[in-house]
Amino acid sequence: MRSGTGIGTVRRRLHHSDVGGIRNENYETSGLDGLDEPLLGKRDYDDKHSEGKVMEEIWDDERKKEQLHWTLLFSNLIAQWAQWIANLVFGSGSFIVRHLPLLSNTKNRSNPKFIVPTLSPLQEERLRNLQQRLGVPFDGSRVDHQDALKLLWRLAYPNRELPPLKSELWKDMGWQGPDPSTDFWGGGFISLESLIFFAKKYPESFQRLLHKQDGNRADWEYPFAVAGINISFMLTQMLDLQSGKPSSLAGIRFLKLLGEDEMAFDDLYCVAFQMMDAQWLVKRASYMEFNDVLKSTRTQLERELSLEDVSSVKDLPAYNLLRR
Repeated sequence: MRSGTGIGTVRRRLHHSDVGGIRNENYETSGLDGLDEPLLGKRDYDDKHSEGKVMEEIWDDERKKEQLHWTLLFSNLIAQWAQWIANLVFGSGSFIVRHLPLLSNTKNRSNPKFIVPTLSPLQEERLRNLQQRLGVPFDGSRVDHQDALKLLWRLAYPNRELPPLKSELWKDMGWQGPDPSTDFWGGGFISLESLIFFAKKYPESFQRLLHKQDGNRADWEYPFAVAGINISFMLTQMLDLQSGKPSSLAGIRFLKLLGEDEMAFDDLYCVAFQMMDAQWLVKRASYMEFNDVLKSTRTQLERELSLEDVSSVKDLPAYNLLRR
């Protein structure tokens, strides 16, 4: 922790333009300069860490941590081999013409653009629907958006009473303050939809991430809900979905997945969230390292999307980390 910055005095809000280390020059006075700053203000961890674990639980945590470690290493190995093979393939122009999109701007090595293949009517429709979803901001005054927040609470805490829409209890889920509607900024309503999708389709993984049940956790953990919003925005950037048609390699590969599954974005969101937590554990990260973990998660996800045999989200090596 940085000197002179007590946990109790920190109450800052991440901005979507901070994802990936890009600083937003038009930030609010309460905003962060980047994801290397704290995500969340004061969190009370006394209840969670006041009791020691029994020996059986410690051994169980170690086994789970080791399993996550080796799964992630294996996933990295596969992706690195695929990248090595892809580099060899780029030496053959005829193969590229027949099988891969071509670089449209070889001078811009840091952000190469690829020629977008012709989309099928189904892909066009699904991309259009997804981009419409991305364009919907969260509006705390809308009843349907309020209902969605309430649904998320019920899914997260089925045995707890639903609090008012403004309550300190929302911090338990990882919102920065008592009013979750102030935390959505660039994430939009789709980030809430993705959290709900995660809770419904992969309830075991959702609960384990929410309650930080896997591995040896840091004393200063990432806040679950706010991390979810950042993952949603990271995916939007990585897949180049803000463009009319994605022209990044990851975006073009995603269009293939979208053609197979209309909910490919939401499934990929769940994979990314689980992958981020696995990276978090392997790196033994703490609150201040969230930005680095998010960057490495994006890099790993891009590698897995580049694998030739990936035709659906379920084909991604990291998909095996998810549990229903």
